[in-house]
Amino acid sequence: MLEALHSMASTTAAPPGARSTRSLYRGDPGMWSWVAHRITGVATFFFLFVHVLDTALVRVSPDTYDRVIDTYKNPLVNLMEVGLVGAVLYHALNGVRVMLVDFWEKGAKYQRPMLWIIVAVWAVVMIPGVYFMLERTVRDLVGGS
Repeated sequence: MLEALHSMASTTAAPPGARSTRSLYRGDPGMWSWVAHRITGVATFFFLFVHVLDTALVRVSPDTYDRVIDTYKNPLVNLMEVGLVGAVLYHALNGVRVMLVDFWEKGAKYQRPMLWIIVAVWAVVMIPGVYFMLERTVRDLVGGS
């Protein structure tokens, strides 16, 4: 009985006599999707915070607002916009996956294939998105027409 209680106390413990070859949190795609979900969520939050602040400048000083918006018109900010779109897209797709894992009775069984599906959908959407978002910046930098 004591052994049964011990096994219920920790769901991450290795069975008695079994050797663990790796830690629970090293390299598993599910762990990295969890980390990426948190990072993209925090990045999106900070973008929204800055966006609300700079948009609020319209009411305070329209000239200052115009100057701030003009500072955003450079290649570095364009790259940051691409990163923002990628972060929001990943966060949204992974959020749907997390909801399916939580609320669909077969979600836990299919969580790994769903992860690879969202990565594929993310890539299919981002590849043309990056092209169209960076097309003008690249054309301006290299002097094309």
